[in-house]
Amino acid sequence: MDATATAAASATDAVTPFSTLIRVASHEQHTEAETSTFMSDLLGGRLSVDAYARYTEQLWFVYRALEDAAESLADDPVAGPFIQPALMRTAELERDLAHLRGADWREGAEPLPATAAYAARVAECARDWPAGYVAHHYTRYLGDLSGGQIIRDKAERTWGFERKGDGVRFYVFEDISNPAAFKRSYRELLDQVNADDLEKQRIIDECKRAFDFNGAVFRELGGEFPLSA
Repeated sequence: MDATATAAASATDAVTPFSTLIRVASHEQHTEAETSTFMSDLLGGRLSVDAYARYTEQLWFVYRALEDAAESLADDPVAGPFIQPALMRTAELERDLAHLRGADWREGAEPLPATAAYAARVAECARDWPAGYVAHHYTRYLGDLSGGQIIRDKAERTWGFERKGDGVRFYVFEDISNPAAFKRSYRELLDQVNADDLEKQRIIDECKRAFDFNGAVFRELGGEFPLSA
């Protein structure tokens, strides 16, 4: 790219909202994760409820990493504005897992290697790089409020869960009455994030990495739950 083209690209970035830059830049990784074999088979009703429970268990490890750090980041100038109690999912995941696997579900809970790496990276960002934590926060919670609702609907239909009841409570945001408005306000927070252009690019790169972590988890789940005959 010559100097003129580079300058033009920089000028475009300067007027494009950061939330749009993130969404566009991570689109390929997002699509790859969404269309993984495991997720396609799960949403297509071709896998057992055990596969859904195992997936839910993996989410629990990731959200513990996200939410265990929330209190310590609440006053951080970059990550702090994103820490909102209405988003917290750990308690709902635990309720779902008790429904799916029984009261002693913790005894058998085990992260896949990809999940352990994912959770460790979230914890590392929370500890050492709050802007990177924002990237993981964005990929998870905005996804839950969007595509996560498709998963909830499919799970209710496939395995007979009560609508917005036990088994799918993870996807139900009781304290967010207007998800569309909430997502708009979240994107406004991204647009106002306290970071320079270089740091914003690092956040975008970490967002891509977050989707890659998701894809790795799906691949390992797919290995555990090959398509049923």
